[in-house]
Amino acid sequence: MAYFLKEINDAVRSDPQGFVQESDALYAKKIESAAKKIRDNLKNSRIVLLSGPSGSGKTTTAKKIEAKLEEMGINSHAVSMDNYFRTVDPETAPRNREGQIDYESPFCMDMDLLNQHFAALDRGERILIPKFEFARQMRSDIKSQPLQLGRDEIAIFEGIHALNDIITGRNPAAAKVYISARSDFLGDGGEVAFKRTWLRLERRTVRDAKFRAWKADVTVRMWANVRRGEKLYISPFKDNASIMFDSTLPYEVSVIRAFAQPLFDHLRVSPDMDRYEEVHQLAAAYPLFDILDESFVAPDSLIREFIGGGIYDD
Repeated sequence: MAYFLKEINDAVRSDPQGFVQESDALYAKKIESAAKKIRDNLKNSRIVLLSGPSGSGKTTTAKKIEAKLEEMGINSHAVSMDNYFRTVDPETAPRNREGQIDYESPFCMDMDLLNQHFAALDRGERILIPKFEFARQMRSDIKSQPLQLGRDEIAIFEGIHALNDIITGRNPAAAKVYISARSDFLGDGGEVAFKRTWLRLERRTVRDAKFRAWKADVTVRMWANVRRGEKLYISPFKDNASIMFDSTLPYEVSVIRAFAQPLFDHLRVSPDMDRYEEVHQLAAAYPLFDILDESFVAPDSLIREFIGGGIYDD
């Protein structure tokens, strides 16, 4: 799918609130459709596996599906698979071709423990979900949280490796969801003015600056490795999903521009950096979009996961 810049800017100028509400309503329909399919699969498995690349909106989407299932009378629990990362050990951690620790690798996760927990939950047994502390790069069992599913309860596990064959091969009956920003923004001549992958880069850059106090330079320098990891470890397994989500919101660039443009305008990166040209093109595209004030964006919007002010903020 694609969106046209002229239509977006016309909507921002003429009826910004209606534009945002209409876009969110369409996303809500996707959530409802997914929730119904997951409900229908409950007879086969209590587990939902939700995957997608960085910046795709996995966390908010998982929580929205959780809320919709609750409306349907099904108790649900969204669980971040980030908590199943192993404590980082430089001696045993996987490495990329440059010899650096490959944080994108599925082998940074405790796949055995995940599969044990999936099986236990499907049997109705109690598990203890660990807590990974990113500041210390350590998993803490002291801060673990118990979870046990009743007969008609569901656990939604979301993470970049949720659809990896290591997991889906041992959990074939689980409902499987893949989410990513999959729509480009087109100019008057039909040319791509803003690429779908740029959406995730700007989302991630704004989120990292706001919630992790990272400079945009850090996020941008990591982007090439993140994209490499996606191609190796995420995209090859997306066809394992029976439910596909496009998380693009037509109004999002118009909103995020106010947050992202200052970050990209003040980047300090070398022209020989991987994907330097891509980042330069992204920043140059912002003036094509009229700015839409964030006050029009609802607290439960997916885009709030990145700009803040949402009801799902931790």
